[in-house]
Amino acid sequence: MDFGPLWLSAKLAIVTTVVLILVGAPLAWWLSQTRSRWQPVVQAAVAMPIVLPPTVLGFYLLILLGPNGAIGSWWVQLTGDTLTFSFTGLVIASCIYSLPFAVQPMQNAFEALPRKNLEAAWTLGASKLDAFFSVAAPLSVRGFVSAIVLAFAHTLGEFGVVLMVGGNIPGETRVVSIAIYDHVESLDYSSAHQLSLALIVFAFVTLFAMFVINRRWQSQ
Repeated sequence: MDFGPLWLSAKLAIVTTVVLILVGAPLAWWLSQTRSRWQPVVQAAVAMPIVLPPTVLGFYLLILLGPNGAIGSWWVQLTGDTLTFSFTGLVIASCIYSLPFAVQPMQNAFEALPRKNLEAAWTLGASKLDAFFSVAAPLSVRGFVSAIVLAFAHTLGEFGVVLMVGGNIPGETRVVSIAIYDHVESLDYSSAHQLSLALIVFAFVTLFAMFVINRRWQSQ
């Protein structure tokens, strides 16, 4: 079995998940606390990848990140390389595609926090940033765990978005979902079966572990 696509997919999922937690946590906190009229607009924008076909999202990302796109042209001037058909482009596309799977679990966890805990921290002189790290984040560990698991697993199984933005370059953008598609097209069902089975086992083990952890927390 060719482990190259598996390793590249795991690398993409790890990098994407780290970025999503760093970016998604402040966004989820803002969505859970704000009373701004823009909150529904931002929330709808974050959730759009759930309902949009991956090819639609991938098509517009291809235009945006392409050499003539608003972001892609700037990147070419800065680095001399293109974002499309590169690992960096895959990371950007994956972060956008998996954003709701990271933000929503954390937002739900933040919204479930007892308001009195935050008010107590503020009464003791803690700033909003201190209250977040000392009170909100520790009490929302379940939300962070769910976000990490869902973002990682969702990124690992991407197909439409990564195909549109990254293409099929071995060692650079040929992730496991693309490799499976290639094997099926070439009638190499044995290799496709091996990669597919590996993804099925991983997905089951990951989700099983998350449910077990959540169940144990609920019983405490």
